[in-house]
Amino acid sequence: MNAKLPLFATAAALAASVVSAETWDMPVAYPSHNYHTENAEAFAAEVGECTGGELEITVHPNGSLFKGDEIKRAVQTGDAQIGERLLSAHANEDALYGYDSVPFLASSFEASEKLRAAAEPVLAELMAEQGMTLLYSVPWPAQGMYFNQEINSVEEMEGIKFRAYNSSTARVAELAGMVPTQVEAAELKQALATGVVASMISSGSTGVDEKTWEDMSHFYDVKAWLPRNTVFANTAALEALPAEVQDCVRSAAEAAQTRGSEEAESLAGGFLDTLAENGMNVAEPGEQLQADLAEIGDQMTNEWLESTGDKGQTIVDAYRAE
Repeated sequence: MNAKLPLFATAAALAASVVSAETWDMPVAYPSHNYHTENAEAFAAEVGECTGGELEITVHPNGSLFKGDEIKRAVQTGDAQIGERLLSAHANEDALYGYDSVPFLASSFEASEKLRAAAEPVLAELMAEQGMTLLYSVPWPAQGMYFNQEINSVEEMEGIKFRAYNSSTARVAELAGMVPTQVEAAELKQALATGVVASMISSGSTGVDEKTWEDMSHFYDVKAWLPRNTVFANTAALEALPAEVQDCVRSAAEAAQTRGSEEAESLAGGFLDTLAENGMNVAEPGEQLQADLAEIGDQMTNEWLESTGDKGQTIVDAYRAE
């Protein structure tokens, strides 16, 4: 009888370790084949490996657990422990969230990384005030403009139904005389197919994901900005983890930021090639269109700085310091 006690003790210890394993839900807004989601899956796998299974993160793609516009709130309230969100979609809540969507402020991958680093202290402080911890962010390719007709000037955009995904895209539409409608990524294809919207600003990646050649004919590579998807955790949930598990989460986040950014840059040109191969007219904006958009960019930069005050100016000054 006594000889069996060590076996029972071992089994009990194993059962206790399984019970004590922490599981986190990670809602994301984009489909499983999107590189942001694939990067999130790699991040989750790396956390699991680093912690020896002590923390398991389950990624829920394509708004399947929480819709895109619900993710930030879900993490704040603890309904999800971690999530990925395009934070600029919350710029109506605080304009600082739109730092990465100021038109023509940062129009390359190198500039986007520099802007991210400049904004990180301010953004992390803002998120901490709301009970969240910033972990990493990854850019989309530069944003271009999609239409179902040739466009040579802003004047020709008058009255076109436009898909907005944050306040910056809505403001571009307003200044160009278009009609903005907020549409989340998971509903975009249906909105295009049914004519709810007929144009948008987005990356080549989104264009390929949504097969936009089925609904629109022209893509103008205006390189308006490089929005970033940001991954963040509920601070209370993160701080409840053992210190060594927290270290694993942060190290995996650092690797995910580097890996995802490199992947975005490597894929960018291929996305535009795919649009062209499927019949879209892919082109640089004409001289008049470029000039018109530059005027909109200047106005929106001034508006953003006015709305964010000293904190916004701190970001821009740090970004332009070198």
